[in-house]
Amino acid sequence: MTSKVETLSPAQYLMQLEDHYGAHNYHPLPVVLSRGEGVFLYDIDGKQYFDFLSAYSAVNQGHCHPHITQALISQAQTLTLTSRAFYNDQLGAYEEYVTRYFGYDKVLPMNTGVEAVETAIKLCRKWAYTNKGVATNQAKIIFATGNFHGRTIAAISASGDPSSTKDFGPFVPGYQVVPYDDLDSLEEALGQPNVAGFIVEPIQGEAGVIVPADNYLSKAYDLCQKHQVLFVADEVQTGIARTGKLICCEHSHVRPDILILGKALSGGVLPVSAVLADDQIMLTIKPGEHGSTFGGNPLACAVATAALQVVKDERLSENADKLGQIFRSEMEKLTGEGSLVSKVRGKGLLNAIEIDDSPESTTAWDLCLALKDEGLLAKPTHGNIIRFAPPLVITKDQLDTCCEIISHAINNF
Repeated sequence: MTSKVETLSPAQYLMQLEDHYGAHNYHPLPVVLSRGEGVFLYDIDGKQYFDFLSAYSAVNQGHCHPHITQALISQAQTLTLTSRAFYNDQLGAYEEYVTRYFGYDKVLPMNTGVEAVETAIKLCRKWAYTNKGVATNQAKIIFATGNFHGRTIAAISASGDPSSTKDFGPFVPGYQVVPYDDLDSLEEALGQPNVAGFIVEPIQGEAGVIVPADNYLSKAYDLCQKHQVLFVADEVQTGIARTGKLICCEHSHVRPDILILGKALSGGVLPVSAVLADDQIMLTIKPGEHGSTFGGNPLACAVATAALQVVKDERLSENADKLGQIFRSEMEKLTGEGSLVSKVRGKGLLNAIEIDDSPESTTAWDLCLALKDEGLLAKPTHGNIIRFAPPLVITKDQLDTCCEIISHAINNF
């Protein structure tokens, strides 16, 4: 008798393994990937796809970039991890490189984006108590509606998304959430006593690539300065050239008091994140007050240095800016009376289309399945929005091909 497993294709079998043995905290598209190179991903049957998600902007430098993978291999053959109880020959050089690269006095290296967010929250509070004179345990952090800073309890305590918060309370106190892109509400909140910091995404990626008004970040920064509040930019997704500048805040000529980075900091090769700030903020944290076993490990330092050098050498910011304008122009052609696409928005190569249907519908998901069949991988967010974020190494010819694929799929949906 033939077993059920024997009747499954290799892809079906592997998807079934994940479903059976893994937690059900993700809902992937039905494709099983086994290899990546540049802008391409390949499934276990060898089919090629354009990657238009880039692991949520972690793979800005492209899959398996030879310079980054060589740094990984070389360092992995000498020293991968040592306790921060000792010095090592990689960390100091990396810290010098990354602080000069982004223009800050100090860096605190961590692993994941959400760890970096929590580090920034702790840093805000510590600064408020030691430098601003806020009474112990009274510091308040301001967040914006629609935010996505990760999935830990501290991060979701600022979230208004029921899928992030339902059945996970009680939540962390000392937070206040104000409307995104609303300067009046922000100023009212900043004027309260005991406010330590305002943490904001320059563009809200997970919310559907929500781009604020042109003056929002600069005015928000000015308000923070006025009220002696730290302006904290969560650039985990928007940073590292994704929006056409090294960090998205540069579009608004804003230098955050605290800068949060992750994802593409390692080119997607390892979990690497960082918080950058100047001495008067960073040095409020003393030895033993914050850290991580893997934060700043030698392997991560070597890989992150290589990944950042690729961004500079290959002028990825410039490529994202130029090709992003072309992409949005092509997508705008798909909008209009009776069109499936109601809105196009984005900056650089972080873009989204909004489907003219309710968030509860399956239209965006079904369209992503159609795109998959045509050789392009993307994923919906918030029901009826599809985010498009290819690796920044994509060429003009490749982008043109992808625009044709997307247009064909939408016009024939």
